[in-house]
Amino acid sequence: MGKRICDIPAADRPREKLLRKGAGALSDQELLAVLLGKGTPGTDVMALAGKLARVIDEKGLEVEADDLRSLDGIGDAKATLVMAALEFARRRIKPDGARIETPADLLPHVRHYADRRQEHFLCASVNGANEIINIRVVSIGLVDRTHVHPREVFADALTDRASAVIVAHNHPAGSLEPSPADLEVTRQLKAAGALLGIGLLDHIIFNRTAYFSFLEAGRL
Repeated sequence: MGKRICDIPAADRPREKLLRKGAGALSDQELLAVLLGKGTPGTDVMALAGKLARVIDEKGLEVEADDLRSLDGIGDAKATLVMAALEFARRRIKPDGARIETPADLLPHVRHYADRRQEHFLCASVNGANEIINIRVVSIGLVDRTHVHPREVFADALTDRASAVIVAHNHPAGSLEPSPADLEVTRQLKAAGALLGIGLLDHIIFNRTAYFSFLEAGRL
C-alpha cells in the first residue's frame, strides 16, 4: 500500500517539501501529487500520483488525455492539468530531438529513474541523426533485477521507425558492474537489432551518481 499524505510528516509533504527544498528534491510521484492537488474519496493523492506515473512511464511522449482518464480518480480537470504541464515542459526542454553523441548525453533524460526502488528498463528510440525520438519504460522488475524480451524493446522502436536504440536501466542497490543477466540481455538485443536493421548503440546502467556504459567499456 502506498504512503498516504497523512502518514508523511507535515514538513515533508510534497507542497511543503517543494517550498523548502525546491522542485528538484521531489520524486516524480511527489511532483505529480503537487499537480493533482488532492486525491479522491477512495484513493489518496500519493497513490493516484503513483498510478499516473506508471502510465506516463509506459507511454512516454505519446501519452494522451484518454490514457490518464482511464484511471479511476482522473477526470477531465486533472487530465488536462497534467497534459498542459507536460506540454509546457516539452516546448522548452525537448527530449525529442536531443542529440546523443556520448552515453552521458542520455543521462539527463533518464536520471530521475535512479530513485526508483525497482529496476526500470528503458528504451530510447533514436533516428539516423542520433536524435531522441522517444523514451519509454519497457519493463519494471525487482530491486536487483528486471526481465526484458527483445520483442518488448523493439516493438515501439519499429513503430517509431527508429534507426537505432539505446537501452538503460537503473541499479537501485549494489554495484554498477553488469550482472550475467545484463550481459545476456545485451547480447540478445544486439542480435535481434541486427536482424531488424535497428542498431543497439549502447546499454547503460546507472544510479544517482554514476553510470556504466557497455560501449565505453568495449563490451558491446
